[in-house]
Amino acid sequence: MNDQSHTTLLSTAYLPPIEYFVQIDQSDEIYIEQFENYHKQTFRNRCHIASANGLLSLSIPVIKTDGNHTLIKNIAISNAEPWQKIHWRAIESAYNKSPFFLYYEDELRPFYVNRFENLLEFNIKLTEKLLLLIGIEKKINLTTGFVHQPENMTDCRFREKPKQESCTNYKPYIQVFSSKFKFFPNLSIIDLLFCEGPDAADYLNSLSLPV
Repeated sequence: MNDQSHTTLLSTAYLPPIEYFVQIDQSDEIYIEQFENYHKQTFRNRCHIASANGLLSLSIPVIKTDGNHTLIKNIAISNAEPWQKIHWRAIESAYNKSPFFLYYEDELRPFYVNRFENLLEFNIKLTEKLLLLIGIEKKINLTTGFVHQPENMTDCRFREKPKQESCTNYKPYIQVFSSKFKFFPNLSIIDLLFCEGPDAADYLNSLSLPV
């Protein structure tokens, strides 16, 4: 990073991809957009992990309280189905043989036991916990209004999409199913955390974001 203060604007994200945490790590200030309209099929309510059957997408069911014009801060979580139990079972199945799953599971399990009603609140609390576990000391700020073209900050709100390949050059690390599949880049941060543990911070710091 250079000597100038660097501020980044991000969308909210569920168990965000690695690049999301690189953006946080390499910024001085972080803002999460809370006044945008909800966007479907994005990392706002889904993540990718590596399972025994390959890439697996986990999605939080949501309720658009105001239809298609629902602000992200008003998106409710649908608890009509046991999505937390389904997600944790999938995470446990995918990572219980990873080097650091047992080390971190008690820190993350409460997010899949306690009931949450609001997507933004859930995502922020989970992201803050992940930052704490990785060892990144950054405060998450929320926007106070929607700005189409914000000034003096890097706008990454619409940068990452689940079906869009990242431009970051990821250094392979040993994943749980490396003997079965080629390296999966830019998975959910929990893949890196469970596989690399305390070295996750160094890995994030070693990556260079595309300009």
